[in-house]
Amino acid sequence: MSVRIRRVYEAPEAGDGVRVLVDRLWPRGLSKDAAHVDEWPKGLTPSTELRRWYHAGERSYEEFADRYEAELATPEAAELIDRVRELADKGAVTLLTSSKTPEQSHAAVLARLLQE
Repeated sequence: MSVRIRRVYEAPEAGDGVRVLVDRLWPRGLSKDAAHVDEWPKGLTPSTELRRWYHAGERSYEEFADRYEAELATPEAAELIDRVRELADKGAVTLLTSSKTPEQSHAAVLARLLQE
């Protein structure tokens, strides 16, 4: 299984495989053609409340990750996770985010869960 994380603003690469946008909001200043997004499962994104809480200031990434994992325990999110896992079992999947620090974002939490 091959799952990796990239910023959506980076140019697509041949090894990206299926490109999955995992942000709730469309990235600013990026056209849909330029993004080359294959899937956009909004049900896998952190809730607006959790996103705002995390970006409000002195919040730990670990606590954010725990809260996000709890949100992903819903039946809808579980179905979407299974869908992305199926894609990853067939080939490369790239999780796309506009986060400036993808390694400390919801995309990293999601990538870890997909590979478990």
